[in-house]
Amino acid sequence: MKKNSKAVRYAVTAIAVTVSALLQAFAMDAFLTPAQILPSGFTGVARLVEKITGLFGIHFSTSLGMIALNLPVAVFCYRQIGKKFVIFSMIQVFLASFFLRLSLFHPLFEDDLLNICFGGFIYGLAIVAALKGNASTAGTDFIALYVSNRLGKAIWQYVFAFNAGMLCIFGYLFGWEYAGYSIMFQFISTKTIDSFYHRYKRVTLQVTTEDPDEVVKAYVSQYRHGISVLDGHGGYSGKKMSLLHTVVSSYEVQDIVHLMRHVDPHVIVNVLPTETFFGGFYQKPIE
Repeated sequence: MKKNSKAVRYAVTAIAVTVSALLQAFAMDAFLTPAQILPSGFTGVARLVEKITGLFGIHFSTSLGMIALNLPVAVFCYRQIGKKFVIFSMIQVFLASFFLRLSLFHPLFEDDLLNICFGGFIYGLAIVAALKGNASTAGTDFIALYVSNRLGKAIWQYVFAFNAGMLCIFGYLFGWEYAGYSIMFQFISTKTIDSFYHRYKRVTLQVTTEDPDEVVKAYVSQYRHGISVLDGHGGYSGKKMSLLHTVVSSYEVQDIVHLMRHVDPHVIVNVLPTETFFGGFYQKPIE
């Protein structure tokens, strides 16, 4: 049974990275190239290298650059972050590079703003597809996760500074107008990721129930988050009630609510956004 479950998870991840690679190649061929936009991360570096070498009459393709930049980082980070995560992320890179070499897609619009808007949205979806499948588009994701695991802190501000520096070089060499377009593109793709991928967002659950012992027992048996119990009574009914309080990842909410309603069909769950959280919080590790 466990082998079948593992095989299903691997199959889902394989489909996710394939879809991600297709969407990424489509966005780059159909939207980024016509508008001369520079994406973020190692893919952006690879495209920048291609454009700079082109000034000297040398052709160094983006697809080759993506593999050349990502491979040594993947080897270095292989043991520090999830092995499955690294392997499938590199499969995504190889597939995206392969699809780019095939040039399967052609430009759809001549208008730069349309290319920026549609390209940013589809490129963001490509990253979301990989993340949903428990993989990534590699590059700076590897470095960020490696540092987070070793030092216990995020370095996304440094990733942003890296992308900003790359855009400055791009703007100086090829025109600030295209650097500005690239910033708009990266903003749209980032907002797309933020809208569809919620692994790192946290919410507070306030649960009102007449059967706290069974609800808590079911909850702690499946989730590793702490939960507080306050006893009281209903102001209208006068019945004995308990208020449960816990902080969870937003992607877990639907499953937790389903579990609690299964134990107590009359449970009331109030979901509140959590802007800042201090203290120990269990984050399920990437496989």
